Amino acid sequence: MKTSGSFGRHMDRVRGRAARRRSRLRAGRAVLYLVLVVLALAYVFPFLINVATSFKTESEATSDPLGLVPRTFSTAAYVKLFGASDFPLWMRNSLIVTLVVTAGRVLFDSMAGYALARIPFKGRGIVYALLVAIMSVPGVVLLIPKFLVINQLSMYDSWSGLIVPLLCDAAGVFIMKGFFESIPASVEEQARVDGAGTWRIFFSIVLPMSVPSLVTITILSFQGSWNELSHFIVASRSSGLVTLTKGVAQLSAGSLGQGNQYPLKLGAALIMTVPVAVLFFVFQRRIMDTTSGAVKE
Repeated sequence: MKTSGSFGRHMDRVRGRAARRRSRLRAGRAVLYLVLVVLALAYVFPFLINVATSFKTESEATSDPLGLVPRTFSTAAYVKLFGASDFPLWMRNSLIVTLVVTAGRVLFDSMAGYALARIPFKGRGIVYALLVAIMSVPGVVLLIPKFLVINQLSMYDSWSGLIVPLLCDAAGVFIMKGFFESIPASVEEQARVDGAGTWRIFFSIVLPMSVPSLVTITILSFQGSWNELSHFIVASRSSGLVTLTKGVAQLSAGSLGQGNQYPLKLGAALIMTVPVAVLFFVFQRRIMDTTSGAVKE
């Protein structure tokens, strides 16, 4: 009986410790979730203000800038954007530049990445070192040299000046090089044995295996060129070549009249975020899986 009683008390102590441990875990998990919810709200709150303010009247936006529910629902900002401004022209220009630049980056970044990963040539290490060095240089440092080059090549204030300098980027080449190196060389060697050349291997074998990385490059290129501003400032000046970022920046400076124009500015900013947000949410599963196309040896 004593043994049985001691064992029972021991089990009670064990169960008590387990219950206290579970209670501490639940409390810790609750605190963690609370912190995450607060951080999420802090992150999302400015966007909610953006959406709500774009549907307010200008007077309400001035008197209650942080309100999330418009007292008077108004689409006047969007009517003015599409009916009394060059906003449709800016969107058209941005779409043209973004689509061409995205296609160019996917092609040229892939070709350059494959060359650095697989094709032996003299100075390949130096080229790669320069590529990494370029990635560490702030873009603003290159603005004046970029303007001088564009001007000397007679591309200033033209579509070529807007597009050509953006057709390839160091980050994209770096990403593609890393992915191509993860593909076993035996795959390409077998193709060479079957008589395939470098171009055939690249386009028919390697690229189809690189879909996850290509999706990543596509999203990053679309986002980067759609949101680009500094390059467009130094590459053009005519009103017919104004892109969305440059136009929205002009709106922020009050180019369409007097007053704070909060609904107008935030409405333009909201529309500007839609294409990138849709693209990211559609392909978010693929952009995170950057190695699923590789074949393991």
